[in-house]
Amino acid sequence: MPKFAANLSMLYTEHSFIDRFAAAATDGFRAVEYVSPYEEVPQAIAAELARHDLQQALFNLPAGNWAVGERGIACLPDRVAEFQASVTRAIKYADALGCRKVNCLAGIVPAAVEPDVAEATFVDNLRYAAEQLADAGISLVFEPINTRDIPGYFLTTTDQAERIMDRVGHSNLLIQYDFYHMQIMQGDLVSTFERLRGKIGHVQIADNPGRHEPGSGEINHDFIFRRLDELGYDGWVGCEYRPAAGTSEGLGWMKAYQ
Repeated sequence: MPKFAANLSMLYTEHSFIDRFAAAATDGFRAVEYVSPYEEVPQAIAAELARHDLQQALFNLPAGNWAVGERGIACLPDRVAEFQASVTRAIKYADALGCRKVNCLAGIVPAAVEPDVAEATFVDNLRYAAEQLADAGISLVFEPINTRDIPGYFLTTTDQAERIMDRVGHSNLLIQYDFYHMQIMQGDLVSTFERLRGKIGHVQIADNPGRHEPGSGEINHDFIFRRLDELGYDGWVGCEYRPAAGTSEGLGWMKAYQ
């Protein structure tokens, strides 16, 4: 059966961030993930993880100024020093939280930056992060994201992700495969997952349209979960969706897999 991690950036938003850990544990989640831990001191988050017997499945490298629309800085050629410093900061948090996997958001390409320059910057930054994180015993993933939710985002398909992985050439880099994003961008979800199985390090889910809970839209999550089991995927499945009518109230879909 799949192991589900609550994405606390989208679930339980009726609570303060710190209170979401208790809510997730009460509903049966054994792990959590989220966009960013950096607004809290790591000791405060570590205390919540320990108090509620939760594992930290994943979080992102610092992604720039989220409030003004930044969604990562890894493809921005004028912010390489900031990116490198962000890797050091992420390692500090990962060590404090017992987290052995982080995600790198590529970012939105500025109009003045040519695509080949953005890609070269992204490749160099991923190689740097992969090396630094490997030395710290932490895995690095990176995520294709659909252009409907984030217009102008640099990394949008698995084909592009494969090309970049080849250019980076480091074993400590895998794909974060979000079935929701890939349904919008390319479809063919399960066969693509099967083909890339050895290159995928983390999985996330949400239904489409609406990015709500499984069972609310067109994606056959029951088939996906069965194939994940059959293919031997034993990592966490991040529940990164927007509850249609409250997180706890919408968790009926998960009971069949508990």
